[in-house]
Amino acid sequence: MSKAMGEATEPWISKIGQIAINAKDIDRATAFYRDTLGLKFLFPAPKMAFFELGELMLMLSLPETDEYDHASSVLYFQVDDIEAAHLALASKGVEFRDTPHLIYSAPTHDLWMTFFRDSEGNTLALQSHKPRR
Repeated sequence: MSKAMGEATEPWISKIGQIAINAKDIDRATAFYRDTLGLKFLFPAPKMAFFELGELMLMLSLPETDEYDHASSVLYFQVDDIEAAHLALASKGVEFRDTPHLIYSAPTHDLWMTFFRDSEGNTLALQSHKPRR
């Protein structure tokens, strides 16, 4: 008999520990994530740089082979005030593809997003859950 959807057979995987983003230039990418986005820089390593995002680590790395040389998955950075974050990052030269906009209205909150590219051409997003009044 099969397990219900979402029911794990073993509790081995409980959370994401690290996300990797490809970079063409580690120094440039490190400056963008550290200085422009304000992420907490942990340490450099050969051809890599590591950042802390709560319990998650973000790794910037040069692609090891052509197979891994592609744009990253979209990372959605949670912010409390999406308009303020949008203005602050735009003032630092971040080029947004759009302005903050409503994605979905839930009974208790509205989900807002806006999309931009990092220094390496990867698409990123800001997202905010605005409480409904």
